[in-house]
Amino acid sequence: MDKKQHIAIFTTASLPWMTGTAVNPLFRAAYLSKNGERNVTLVIPWLSLKDQGLVYPNNMTFDSPSEHEKYIRQWLEERVGFTSGFSIKFYAGKFSRDKRSILAVGDISEIIPDEEADIAVLEEPEHLTWYHHGKRWKTKFRLVIGIIHTNYLEYVKREKNGQMQAFLLKYINNWVVGIYCHKLPPRITLGPSSVTFMELIRNSLRLARKKGEQQQNGEQAFTKGAYFIGKMIWSKGYRELLQLLKDNQKELAGLEVDLFGSGEDSDEVKKAAENLELAVRVNPARDHADALFHDYKVFLNPSTTDVVCTTTAEALAMGKIVVCADHCSNDFFKQFPNCWTYDDSKGFVQLTLKVLGEEPVQLTDAQRYDLSWEAATERFLKAADLDRPPERRLSRSSTLYMSTSLNLQQKVEDASAYVHHVASGFEMSRRLFGAIPGSLQPDEQQSKELGLPNSASK
Repeated sequence: MDKKQHIAIFTTASLPWMTGTAVNPLFRAAYLSKNGERNVTLVIPWLSLKDQGLVYPNNMTFDSPSEHEKYIRQWLEERVGFTSGFSIKFYAGKFSRDKRSILAVGDISEIIPDEEADIAVLEEPEHLTWYHHGKRWKTKFRLVIGIIHTNYLEYVKREKNGQMQAFLLKYINNWVVGIYCHKLPPRITLGPSSVTFMELIRNSLRLARKKGEQQQNGEQAFTKGAYFIGKMIWSKGYRELLQLLKDNQKELAGLEVDLFGSGEDSDEVKKAAENLELAVRVNPARDHADALFHDYKVFLNPSTTDVVCTTTAEALAMGKIVVCADHCSNDFFKQFPNCWTYDDSKGFVQLTLKVLGEEPVQLTDAQRYDLSWEAATERFLKAADLDRPPERRLSRSSTLYMSTSLNLQQKVEDASAYVHHVASGFEMSRRLFGAIPGSLQPDEQQSKELGLPNSASK
């Protein structure tokens, strides 16, 4: 009998979209499976060619899931230096233009056979469960762990009637995550006041050591100034950064900033940058590991919408100075000497001018380890209580939705799950709450590409 843990990691994005929910789960799968003690499956969205063109940069597309998987594995192995032992499976997804996100189509829990359904990790659990219609996650899996990536409350606050939308969204998110997840690891919650779990980062520590050696030898380790990298949509920090630069052009005279990214707001961001008196250059998206970034000294990141700010962690690991907002999403990074946080516009100006005239502090071995994938994996296992054999196995519900348990809390939860299941099964109610039309089942083309039974014949 196979006594290994079976871990299925479900996420909402995949390469070549360089976003946290594509990169972090990929590395999580690689390092969880590295020692061979666990069977790991990464479950990612498969998009139609039309949606691929909307999401993936540089007009990159894939004709089949196998071609897409080959690209992902090659990209990963070039960065980790070992052959990964996890499997990759695809679910049907569609791109939502208004949410700027990929949403699942059909019951994606079916991707994992019942006999392998042990532990599920839902990357962005609210995102994966808003419109879920199928077997209840807690029924399918022994343990369901939710990992919060995105502060959706910050996103909706920027829209019309944002405060009211954020109020409603907070309770909807708590509702669906409570229904479908057994556990949110400590310090990961839905509220904007405690979103500080450090996710896996790419291993940039060799670069930090190289820069440290250059500094010790009296060489100029960093020859470029400040930059920012991220998906080029206003809510990813571009609005805050350009506003800070606009409001303080006189104080920051002479400052040069390079922006790197691609996205729906690229044209608007470029236009806003051109209207500044400062030298702000807008460039296409690049991989943060690209040698192009090695010589930059200061990473400016005013974003507060990311629960997991992968780029900040990467910049620190590369030995750079980071200037970021004094926000709960950056609490983990404050322990590192090269992380500087500001409270307001004046503080941003003072810190930016200060650090441009200084050299980064060389990281200690302990600090480097804290920014390694090995340490991040240990933190994840500990936070999720997966670092030791379970004292008792969590039992699945004996029925699909309405438990016979006398426990009142369980009865309420089961009733809530039933209500959500019913509401998510009607096209009208789904569309009322923002689901993509026709997303109850994969369409004929996606079913064919993924080798699924044609939903029309069900």
